[in-house]
Amino acid sequence: MWSNFFMQEEEGRIGVAGVGGAGGGAGGLTGAKGTRGGMGKRRGHTASRMSDSQEGKIKLAFFVAIVGVTLTVLGVGTEFWVELAPPKSFFNNQTCLAAHYGLWKGCVRTLWVSDIDPERESCGPAELPGESNCTYFKFFTSGENAVIFKKTTTKSLNIAAAIVALLSLFMMATGSICIIMSLSKGVQFFLKPASFCFILSGFLVLVSLIIFHQSVLSLLASDHSVPLHHELSWSVACVGTAGAILIVGGVFFLLLALPYSPWERCLHHNRSAT
Repeated sequence: MWSNFFMQEEEGRIGVAGVGGAGGGAGGLTGAKGTRGGMGKRRGHTASRMSDSQEGKIKLAFFVAIVGVTLTVLGVGTEFWVELAPPKSFFNNQTCLAAHYGLWKGCVRTLWVSDIDPERESCGPAELPGESNCTYFKFFTSGENAVIFKKTTTKSLNIAAAIVALLSLFMMATGSICIIMSLSKGVQFFLKPASFCFILSGFLVLVSLIIFHQSVLSLLASDHSVPLHHELSWSVACVGTAGAILIVGGVFFLLLALPYSPWERCLHHNRSAT
């Protein structure tokens, strides 16, 4: 009887030891899985950082966007958006007047008729040498409309064009900050907000051009006593080109923010299909 009791007790100890050994093995497996999981997380964190080639692509797209920003600042800050000129013989004098203005101020230039191209019927262009008188528009301060060749500006349209242009500059600055943070941190998280800012700024620039053109047409329709020839000048060309460049730069950032480029995704789909 006692021998059977001791034999059962020894078997129980062996069974407990076996269970403990199995538990230790499970703990070892759990620790191994935890270690592998930690290594996987670290590898995933390392993989999320951009490569040198991708960083170079971002810098190239940022350079394109900076060109658009520079052209926008140049166009918004100058007053050669539109040129207005009566016929060069309208004043029956050796001189004639030509006006040009932008978002913030307008200028009236006194030009010599002898300096104007004989084939040109209107006075100008405004780049010719002559005495210039420039003033800032008062509708930003006192709310008064400007009068150019007896024609009155439309205050609401001019202010709306200026506000939209300023909003576009704000979106450009925000997008540039996002790209700088993305390059400094080495992550792609800020690429999508940057692409949204640059695309929106490009559209805002183009909207500002449309509103400004409507303000010019409203100015010409306000009075018909003085015949005027009008043409959009080089500042508008700068701003229009800048809007297109900003939209293209924003699309580039959006493509770079995707995990796979469209052509890589098509190649991956074709490989999986085969």
